[in-house]
Amino acid sequence: MKKIVECINIYKNYYQGKIEIPVLKDINFVMNEGDYTAVIGPSGSGKSTLMNLIGCLDKATSGSLLIDGREVGSLSRNELADLRLEKIGFVFQNFQLLGGQTALENVELPLTYANIPRKLRRERAEEALSRVGLADRMDFMPNQLSGGQKQRVAIARALVNNPRIVLADEPTGALDSRSGAQVMDLFEELNSQGVTVLMITHDSGIAKRASNRVEIKDGVLGHLEEN
Repeated sequence: MKKIVECINIYKNYYQGKIEIPVLKDINFVMNEGDYTAVIGPSGSGKSTLMNLIGCLDKATSGSLLIDGREVGSLSRNELADLRLEKIGFVFQNFQLLGGQTALENVELPLTYANIPRKLRRERAEEALSRVGLADRMDFMPNQLSGGQKQRVAIARALVNNPRIVLADEPTGALDSRSGAQVMDLFEELNSQGVTVLMITHDSGIAKRASNRVEIKDGVLGHLEEN
């Protein structure tokens, strides 16, 4: 099976003045096409830093990171932006929808950045919203949607470019339990359709919904567990 994410001896340090603070320590981690993996850990454990590295939003201090077989450490800022656009879909805790645009327009955004023609852009955004069960909410503004519906719009936006991997950062953190369960059901359904998912969470109950689990503590990654 093809490797989508490969972390090899990854270290990440930050600096406060002249003081070096280690955040990730010798991370070795692989995700294959079609995997559904949860990274679980408490606040400050390094899980969000790991997601930022895999999402090409930050660079490792040392080690090697490959996304869909491509080494990202030496890429320029523009090359990283192109890689994110082509290979990675993001789902955030607080949705990050544009309040002045409809659900459909929000989902179209990545296609706009990719210079997809307007007609095709509209067709693909409509298809993505239908895929997450929001065919009847395309013209709604974010303030007309429930929290669960907003997160479904965010998931549709993450899927619209057909990325190689979807990164979900605490995707149920801003939702009530019922809406959270519905969003988790959707991730499972999408994974069953072949979508590769990496989920960051502090909630063990959420993590257990994934097929594979990795625990991170004090920047050290624990062993992979399979359901």
